[in-house]
Amino acid sequence: MSGDVLFLDEPFRSLWAGQDPFVAVETLEGEIFRELEARRTLRTEVGGRGYFVKIHRGVGWTEIVKNLLSLRLPVLGAANEWRAIQCLSELGVDSMHAVAYGRRGRDPGRQHSFIITEELAPTLSLEDFCLDWKEHPPELRLKRALIARVAGMARRMHRAGINHRDFYLCHFLLHLDPAPTADRFRLSLIDLHRAQLRGQLPGRWRDKDLAALYFSAVDIGLSKRDLLRFFGGLFCLSLAAYSAR
Repeated sequence: MSGDVLFLDEPFRSLWAGQDPFVAVETLEGEIFRELEARRTLRTEVGGRGYFVKIHRGVGWTEIVKNLLSLRLPVLGAANEWRAIQCLSELGVDSMHAVAYGRRGRDPGRQHSFIITEELAPTLSLEDFCLDWKEHPPELRLKRALIARVAGMARRMHRAGINHRDFYLCHFLLHLDPAPTADRFRLSLIDLHRAQLRGQLPGRWRDKDLAALYFSAVDIGLSKRDLLRFFGGLFCLSLAAYSAR
């Protein structure tokens, strides 16, 4: 395990000047989304802007061993999310923007870490955006554009050796300003704390991501042609056969 790491961008570089960031981050207040002994997630505001804060306090060796015996890789801290955000940025896949990250301690079971990302707003998850597609089908070109974008994001992520492990529609945020159109929209992938990064992604982990995505999209009214279009974009196949209405 490598040594301590600290990255601070504004506004936290100035806000925490002269302070221990690992102490200061624990004093942040706001809307709590998760409060466990080993992990805390909240939304806070600084200077009128929103930020999401994830604090990891070490899961303990009992939890690490339990995960390993169950053939699951434990989430030890904020490092996975930090690395995944940097990698996705390099790949041109829209995601979160981290403004602070810290990791302290060599013992994986007691490691203290945190990550702070800018709030993505105004946005709507694809899960909510697609909620009434069965009853009120979307504009065809926008639907096709969204399918192609999600397929492209998955393709680039997986080819780079990254699997999400929570690859559901709710973790794709559609930006609402400006209003999304088929020709112009932004889609960001979030919640990367369980992401895994490898030199080459095993097929089973790619398939688990895709199965999760399909599970979250199975009831939104997609046609067989829509699914074929998605897999065409995923594997860079010709879409000529699917271009007709």
